[in-house]
Amino acid sequence: MKAGTTTLILTLCILQANAQPGPSAQATAALKFTKVQIASENFESAEVFDVNGDAHPDIVSGSYWYKGPDFKFKYFIGDVRREGEYYDDFSTIPYDVNEDGKMDFITGGWWGNNIRWRENPGNEGPWPEHIIAATGNVETTRAWDVDGDGKPEIVPNTPGKALYYYQKDNGKPTFTAHKVIDQHGHGLGFGDVNGDGRGDFVISTGWVEAPVISGGSWIFHAEFDIGQGSVPMIVADVNQDGLNDFIVGHAHDYGLVWYEQKMEKRTRRWIQHPIDLLHSQFHAMLWTDLDNDGRNELITGKRYRAHNEKDPGTFDNIGLYYFVWNGEGFAKQVISHGPLGEGKGTGIYFAVADVDGNTWKDIVVAGKDGLFVFYNHGRK
Repeated sequence: MKAGTTTLILTLCILQANAQPGPSAQATAALKFTKVQIASENFESAEVFDVNGDAHPDIVSGSYWYKGPDFKFKYFIGDVRREGEYYDDFSTIPYDVNEDGKMDFITGGWWGNNIRWRENPGNEGPWPEHIIAATGNVETTRAWDVDGDGKPEIVPNTPGKALYYYQKDNGKPTFTAHKVIDQHGHGLGFGDVNGDGRGDFVISTGWVEAPVISGGSWIFHAEFDIGQGSVPMIVADVNQDGLNDFIVGHAHDYGLVWYEQKMEKRTRRWIQHPIDLLHSQFHAMLWTDLDNDGRNELITGKRYRAHNEKDPGTFDNIGLYYFVWNGEGFAKQVISHGPLGEGKGTGIYFAVADVDGNTWKDIVVAGKDGLFVFYNHGRK
């Protein structure tokens, strides 16, 4: 390990242990949030979109949608399968599947072994459920424009199974499956790793290079092994050196890190750097501009009881954080932290959107610890 990397690890650990931002963090530490509980339901996925066409963003989570702008009234979507502490509902992807002008959503789950969509009926009645594909166990699902046509494809993370993406058929409420690789593990990301203009997949044991032509073969590069990674893993040029790096949380263990890409004589190397080593179960994350400075921040936190009592750190405090790149490392900002009832985690799929129209993005998070909105008031 290089001396500079060792120094960075020690510096970050000291900052995290004392829960105090360093000098570089002071300029961005003034974002103010108000925490409001919307429901005590313990679904783990939530998203924001206009359900009823009234131009107000609504919240959709599990069996219910909550009418904006105040989210006081909730309406039934449909029953969701219950398995112990879990609901079989591990994503909420807005998608007008049947192209009727009303926003539906796509979900999936571990026990149902499929991905499916809920059809927006345009009234207060239940939303019909339709199977998209049998996939095997679904850890969670994301939407990315895999083929570069400007329309998102649906990509479930199915550990131990083949990796597929599902492309919507034109004019039909159906999808066509496209195989990427025979097997992948826990964790999934998407972005242009090698700078050729095409989107690649990041999986737990390496990255999968997109084919040059449509329908060509994907090429696997076994360049790292990260264990049980987050969904998503963020592909981004963190240090602005012209090469895309990636950020990954340890979904069922301690640690949040980023991997710096280096090219030396046509050989690619990945250097691991710590972001937060003191907390666990970083299962979901978003990379977006939270403080309106034109640069993206990393928003993530603990998925409360991700594997019930089986994960390291299960009984630690719960937290929601954002991290600001300061040119040398990530400065941690605490949005919520504390024991159950005080702190709040991220669930398995959460949303960032301006739900109150004040131009600052708010955070909507579900989980076994309830459904909440963190209203962002900016730097008041």
